[in-house]
Amino acid sequence: MRKILSTSIVALVLAAGAGVYIHAAAHRNDAGAAATAAVDIGPGHHRILVRSTAPGSMGHLAVVAGAARTTSSVTCNRVYAAAGTAICLRPDGPLATYQIAVLDEHLAERDTYPMVGVPNRARVSADGRLVTWTAFVTGDSYNGGQFSTRVGVLDTRTGDLVADTLESYALTRDGHPYQAADVNYWGVTFAADDTTFYATMASAGHRYLVRGDLTARTVTTVAEHVECPSLSPDGTRIAFKQAVGGDPVNGWRPAVMDLATAAVTTLPETRSVDDQIAWLDDRTVLYAIHRDQDHADVWSAPADGTGPPALLIPDAESPAPIP
Repeated sequence: MRKILSTSIVALVLAAGAGVYIHAAAHRNDAGAAATAAVDIGPGHHRILVRSTAPGSMGHLAVVAGAARTTSSVTCNRVYAAAGTAICLRPDGPLATYQIAVLDEHLAERDTYPMVGVPNRARVSADGRLVTWTAFVTGDSYNGGQFSTRVGVLDTRTGDLVADTLESYALTRDGHPYQAADVNYWGVTFAADDTTFYATMASAGHRYLVRGDLTARTVTTVAEHVECPSLSPDGTRIAFKQAVGGDPVNGWRPAVMDLATAAVTTLPETRSVDDQIAWLDDRTVLYAIHRDQDHADVWSAPADGTGPPALLIPDAESPAPIP
């Protein structure tokens, strides 16, 4: 397992330069971190797990319930959780290398695996069985188009790597088999069956929403101009970030697509949302807005576009609702 996840030493070297800043940002406030406490992300608590961007607790995981906020001693660059399982993408030593940590409902470490590239996206299936991550292997931004990503999917019950690279899956684009050297995937989200997933696929300057099958090892395009999808709890809609004017250089706006009709609702957000949107419930989405390089806040918005965004959790990012 660990051998599969660490196959490309060259890729780690390429990612090192981009990772130095991230490593420093995650740890520079550890010495002065606020007092920490035990947390519980088990189901039934109606909390939101976040990565803190507050002074004194930068990078620490925290759980928020209403006005109450409990900060843990665990630090991550990116986190997500469901059904008592969390995935934490974090630095692994001083050389700008990274690891995937699988955590339990108390954020205690269950297992760790070496990671190729710089952490970017993370998700957990609704039942906590599958975890997935996206990393930049070359480049550190989606904006310029010159980047390469790696996506992995791990079965936490068996420890098996279900997918170490989606590029090996059979891809159908617009109804026809498709192969290209520049195919990249990122931003996986799982359906309830733990077999179906959605993700972004990019090739030849186009970005697509794709639907995949982990058992059949197939991927099929669904729509264009969809990035970092997030499947609603009821499985009927995809929340995503949509490039302004079709060009990521202009930033992104949050939007929601109805999978049955392909109708897209752009939410009334005027700021750029470079995030994999989360669903608080079937009516409300969550996303982070960065105030600067380090600091962000979590905002909520009605998924049907009928209301403006509202500040939900200050000094936080990477929200993961815990029903």
